[in-house]
Amino acid sequence: MAARIERVVTFGVIGVGRPGLPPEGIELDNNVWIVGDDEQVLIIDAAHDADAIVQAVGEREVLGLLLTHGHEDHINVAVATAQALDTHIYLHPSDLFLWQETYSETLPDFELTDGASFMVAGTDITTVHTPGHTPGSVCFVAAGIDTVFSGDTLFQGGPGATRWDYSSFPQIVESIRTRLFALPQMTAVNPGHGGSTSIADEQPALEEWLARGW
Repeated sequence: MAARIERVVTFGVIGVGRPGLPPEGIELDNNVWIVGDDEQVLIIDAAHDADAIVQAVGEREVLGLLLTHGHEDHINVAVATAQALDTHIYLHPSDLFLWQETYSETLPDFELTDGASFMVAGTDITTVHTPGHTPGSVCFVAAGIDTVFSGDTLFQGGPGATRWDYSSFPQIVESIRTRLFALPQMTAVNPGHGGSTSIADEQPALEEWLARGW
């Protein structure tokens, strides 16, 4: 039996007191994805509410906590979640500088690299480096269940934001075009925020994204 996918939507506030943002921060909802079966799971991202993630996992073994990138809203309960579930945290090293904005004294346990694979419930989850939103953004491809977990690289309606100095719109488009649009058309796209989509639904809009510039 192939792994199944569960979505936990969490809510929180980020950026409190940070320059360029409202003093009270910004409210966000995030998708936390749990992939596995009744015995073992992988968790993708850890946002806002560790208790909700722990409750969703239940008594199952957690083989790892995989982070799509280092932005606060995707990692802000990573350490608490990993400690509660006795598991390891994986992050691409190019986003360590963002991790350190949230965690000044703790490091992820392991570095993610392009092509790194994880097996859960008989399903292979492969890491694909997709820079652009952040330098270390990655997506996780589960080919056996026709799914990609796209973090903030690809959403329903277009690429993730590239408004920061370390971001690049041309780079995120290239990542999507060469890495994600190379996946089968039937592939479901499960992003870090909002509803799911598919490669087939998003690929025809590429020229529109290029024309609008975001």
